[in-house]
Order: sequence, then structure tokens, then C-alpha cells
Amino acid sequence: MNPRFRVAVWGTGNVGLRALAAVLDHPQMELVALRVFSQGKQGRDAGALCGRAETGILASRDPATLFAARPDAVLYLPMAADIDDLCRLLGAGIDVVTACVGFNHRGSIEADARARLEAACRAGDASLYATGSSPGWITELVPLALLNMERRLDQLIITDYADMATRNSPEMLAALGFGADPATLDPQRPIGTATSTPPTFRALAEAIGLPLDSVTCDIGHALATQDCTIAAGPIARGTVAALRMAVRGWHRGRALLVRHSLWFVSRATDPGWEYRDSGWRVQVKGDTSLDLAIGFDVAPQDYAAYSPGLTAHPLINALPHVCRARAGILHTAELGMLVPDLREA
Repeated sequence: MNPRFRVAVWGTGNVGLRALAAVLDHPQMELVALRVFSQGKQGRDAGALCGRAETGILASRDPATLFAARPDAVLYLPMAADIDDLCRLLGAGIDVVTACVGFNHRGSIEADARARLEAACRAGDASLYATGSSPGWITELVPLALLNMERRLDQLIITDYADMATRNSPEMLAALGFGADPATLDPQRPIGTATSTPPTFRALAEAIGLPLDSVTCDIGHALATQDCTIAAGPIARGTVAALRMAVRGWHRGRALLVRHSLWFVSRATDPGWEYRDSGWRVQVKGDTSLDLAIGFDVAPQDYAAYSPGLTAHPLINALPHVCRARAGILHTAELGMLVPDLREA
């Protein structure tokens, strides 16, 4: 008989609520605690929060409730990771699966934080694993599957396309630089995949035996050739309508791993980059070259409800494997084939 895992969920934003529903639907998981942050969710039944039947598990803002439930694992999904919280969880013997950025590669974690996390893992005989859609699925799981076809790798290129014209998030788009004068933007500013990709590239490169000597990042801008109006407001001609973040992982003088993140609010730009609908393209240059396009099979008006699963579901499918793994900060390649259990509960 397959074991049943006692699971807690920490955080109920869009991804957290999708993860919560997936736990309740999973044949091997039993929800035992739910940590929330807003007063409006305090005391509410977990099932009611995510559109499922009532469970008897009430949401709590008090972390002590979660620790008292003695879960095997927690899906840790706050807005930002807190090292003190992670160490408490791990030290209590609770495995942690998270989408928080910064934990995909042990060697990229700040030295003091890594030492504390690893000591907590040893004390609690527990594991920490980070994944999601990106970084995670598209930067590790998909490349590892494609590279199984190779005996020589010249270059791996991942391009992600994001049409952001329908996102009514003015503050987020302004922070990225959309609608700004490009002269006011630092091309080396740490945003988006320029910050999340270097650690995951290092983990991938080490897994295939081609460790990176360095990782470089830069950001390019394309300007609107005409005034346009998007969901978040107007974009004036001559201001930023697209940005392309480039991350390059270097091995022995060549860019072995490359990622281009092309995010745009208009396709009428100068320069006129190659725009595609939101999704990914993965190119493998080697002795068995491959070119894979991945799109989202969803209507634009349904994307907001669809997209949280892109991050939540890799976490759910990894959790049983993490619970069976050795203690410590884990890399994707150390977990073997992450086969999902898709039976109905």
C-alpha cells in the first residue's frame, strides 16, 4: 500500500490556494494544517477557501497550530521566504517543498543561511526542495528530459515569451520598466529571470557534469513604435514596450546554457523582435539537436485561473519524492524521475 503523507500548506495566495485544492484531491495526501496570513481567512475551513468540501481543518494565522499537527511535509508558499521559519520547520522534522526563489542550488545560497538550513535539516532529518514552473520545471525537469537524447551538448537555449498586455497590474509593469524612458533604466538591474535563473542553471550544469565557470545577465529594451493602451494603462510611443532578459551560463569560455525571457505589452516595437504567444521554446544544440515549443492551451480570459497550476502542480508532484529522499537541501537531479500520481482521491 502506498503511504499517505500528512501535509500542511503555508500561505494561501493564488498558488497556495491551487496547491491546497490539489492536496485535498490527491490520493496520497491528507491535509492536517493550514497557515494563513490575513485576518479574513482566519478560522475558515480549508475546503471552503479553495472551492472544495469542508474538511474540518481550520485556517490559522498562528504557526504553532501547524507545528502541533505534526505534518510530514509543508508546502511553503509565503510571499517571501523567511530563513528562521524554514529552520524551525526543518528542525522539527518537517520536509519543506517551496516555490520561493533562491533554494534550487545549494552552492548559490548565502553561506550563513545555507549553514543554518543544513544544520536544521540534520537536526530534524528533513529535506528542503524548491521547484515550480520557473525556476524548476522549464529550467531543470524539461532540459534533463531533452538532454537524455544527447551525448554532446553545444548549447541549450530556453526562451520564454510572456504577452503582458492583458495584465491589469500597473505597479508590477512599471517596476519592470514598461512605459519608461529606456535611458532611465539600468540594463544590469536585478529583475525577473535575471535573478532566479543563475542558481537553477548552476544546478542543471552540475547535474550533467558541465559546471559553470560564471553566469552573466543583461537586459535589452524595445520601444513602442506607436501609442497603445493596455489593461494597465497607456504606453506612449518611444517608451519601453518589450524587454528581453538574457542569462548566460559559461563553461570553458562558451555560453553553454542560455535563457532569453521576452516579456512584452505590444508587438509593434523597435527593434522588431520575434514575438510568440505566451509559452516556452527550448532548443538543444548538440549531436541530436532538438527544438521544442510549449504553449498554453487556454483561452486568454481563463489564463488567470489556469496559471497558478503551472507553479503549484510541480510542487505537489514532487512532495512524495521529497518525503522519501535523504535529509538536506535537495537538487532536482538527486530525486530521480519525478513521476506524478494522477489517480483520483
